[in-house]
Amino acid sequence: MLTVRTRAFTFIEVMVALAITSIALVGLLRLHLLSLRLTATAQAKVEAVMLAQEKIAETLSAGYPEVTMQAGIVERNNVCFNWCTEVSNSDLSAEGAMRGFKGLRSIVVDVSWPQGAGQKHLQMATYVADRNLK
Repeated sequence: MLTVRTRAFTFIEVMVALAITSIALVGLLRLHLLSLRLTATAQAKVEAVMLAQEKIAETLSAGYPEVTMQAGIVERNNVCFNWCTEVSNSDLSAEGAMRGFKGLRSIVVDVSWPQGAGQKHLQMATYVADRNLK
C-alpha cells in the first residue's frame, strides 16, 4: 500500500512569512506618508510662486508703479498665504554703470504661509523702468 504524503506549510512557516510581510508593509506605509507630506509641501510652494507672480503682474499692469506697499491674506487649497508687495526706488541708480539713472523701481513680493511648526517664506523681485525717460 502506497501512502501519499502531502506537503504543506507548517504553522511556524506561515507565522514567519506573515511577520516579514508585516515589517515590509510598515516600511511602505511610512514611505507613503512621507510622500504625502512632500506633495503637500510642493503644492504650497507652487501656490506661493503663483501668488507672487500674480501680485507682480497686478503691479506691472498699471504701467510705471508708484512707490507703495500693499499687503493681504489669500486662502488657497486650505492654506492661508500672507503677501506683501513693496514698490521702491531702486538702489542701483547710485552704483557703477547705472549712476545717475533715475526712474528704476524695484518690485518685491514676499509670501509666507504656515507649514509644520513654523512659517515658510518666498520672495520674488523684479525691476521696472520708466518708459517716459529720455
